[in-house]
Amino acid sequence: MSEPVSDPMGSSPSPQPDLGRDRLPTLFEVLSRRTLPPVDLFSFYIYMRDQQRSVDYLDFWLDVAQHMSLCRHYVRELRRSVLVGTPELDKGSKRSSAILEGLGDMHHPAAGPSMYATEKERGVDAQLSSFLREERADNHDSPQSSNDRRDRPSPNVGSARDVTTDSNSPAHTVARNDIRASAEKILYTYLMPNAEREITLPGSITADVTTAIEEFGRDDPEVFDVAKDYVFQAMERDAFPGFLRMKALGNLIPPTLIMRLILGLVSMFGGFWAAFILIFLNESRRTRLWLVLPFTVGVYCLASYQYSLDPILALFGASEYTPFNFSRVREAYVRRMLARRALTVLAVTVLIDAALCVLFILVPGKRL
Repeated sequence: MSEPVSDPMGSSPSPQPDLGRDRLPTLFEVLSRRTLPPVDLFSFYIYMRDQQRSVDYLDFWLDVAQHMSLCRHYVRELRRSVLVGTPELDKGSKRSSAILEGLGDMHHPAAGPSMYATEKERGVDAQLSSFLREERADNHDSPQSSNDRRDRPSPNVGSARDVTTDSNSPAHTVARNDIRASAEKILYTYLMPNAEREITLPGSITADVTTAIEEFGRDDPEVFDVAKDYVFQAMERDAFPGFLRMKALGNLIPPTLIMRLILGLVSMFGGFWAAFILIFLNESRRTRLWLVLPFTVGVYCLASYQYSLDPILALFGASEYTPFNFSRVREAYVRRMLARRALTVLAVTVLIDAALCVLFILVPGKRL
């Protein structure tokens, strides 16, 4: 897997797609923006929105990942200020200073599920959360100066994240209250009962997160770890296999498949109706050659419906993501897989079409 490229300005690294991957991607790779269309994060977002009708789970995951990025960005800024000798950190907490200086640059990929993190990443994230908890406790115990930038929320807090970008790091200076506002936004948008976009989680998880944020004042990334891992496993189990079947093994979406089913059935009905009429009228075989048209259209549409694949579009490297809107298939392994399946579907279509045409064109006619 390719290494992430670090932003020279200190923002989160932008994971690069793995062009040499010779397998289907994992959900973690998709969420980490390491894949290309049609199995990229944008396509998965559309699938969760239009097919699964559960895009709130994905939005929750992305907002938690952005919250983690916000925390890392904030701590990186503080660490740089400490290293250059102009610390903004409250000197009353030696423990916080020690944690801050030991954190490193935190230039590892965007936040993922806890079970996928390395020991080093888990250690750094745990230190980051520990520092944020320590600093919040210090802020409650000591008065803050009027010019402390950590208490002035940035005007960009709460802005919508873009699933097409490679990094969640904010381009502006992060204030301490931005982190608090981000944590509360996640809580009140997704987790509270009757929230605007409430997601279904075990009651114990929701209660623990609510208590940690509202009663203990926590806003560190670890407060969402259990909920984030639960949502990841739910998407991996319930949504991701269907996404791969639709995008890696096919190139059409359900509304288009229904249209092709209807067109295929109508064409086949028309073909059989015309075939029997021409046979019982004892029309010439040359006239019956026109049966090739309805049978070809019918068999092609029904085969496309059966395999969720338009073979001609697949050979041209196109995949449908919304009705009649197509994108290029850029993931190399998926492109090869679709091309092989397209040849198989074309072979099946030609064989069935030829058999029907030969049967109804060459059978002797008999006028009734």
